[in-house]
Amino acid sequence: VENLTADTFREKVFDYKNEKEWKYRGELPCIIDFYADWCGPCKMVSPILDELSEEYTGKIKIYKINTETEKELASVFHIMSIPTILFIALGKDPQGVRGALPKSEFEKKIKEWLLWIWNPIVEEKQNGIKKLKQNIIYIKKAAEREL
Repeated sequence: VENLTADTFREKVFDYKNEKEWKYRGELPCIIDFYADWCGPCKMVSPILDELSEEYTGKIKIYKINTETEKELASVFHIMSIPTILFIALGKDPQGVRGALPKSEFEKKIKEWLLWIWNPIVEEKQNGIKKLKQNIIYIKKAAEREL
């Protein structure tokens, strides 16, 4: 787990000062925890993130941002309550969750949002089924016109 400042955030995650469109700079998906030291729910999330960091080494990065010292970052992301957790997958927009999550929920979101696998075979089958359904509808409409 790595603590980020505004400078390291711009270097490793997103350069919000120079970029207008979201473009994640990392090579691995990441989780960003916006927290404060005084926040009780944040203290509950911290050891979970430590465990996940070890379990998913080499697969995801986990960052923390202290909203008390990094007010600019909290403002850029409109952080109104903490903890706020951002899940950032490669090539996708961030997904945010407010509040403390149990470890099982983190693991579910990691699998669904961060470590999803694009499967061209499944996509091809889905597209084929979609085209088949469109053809059936077309044939039904054509048959109705002839009656």
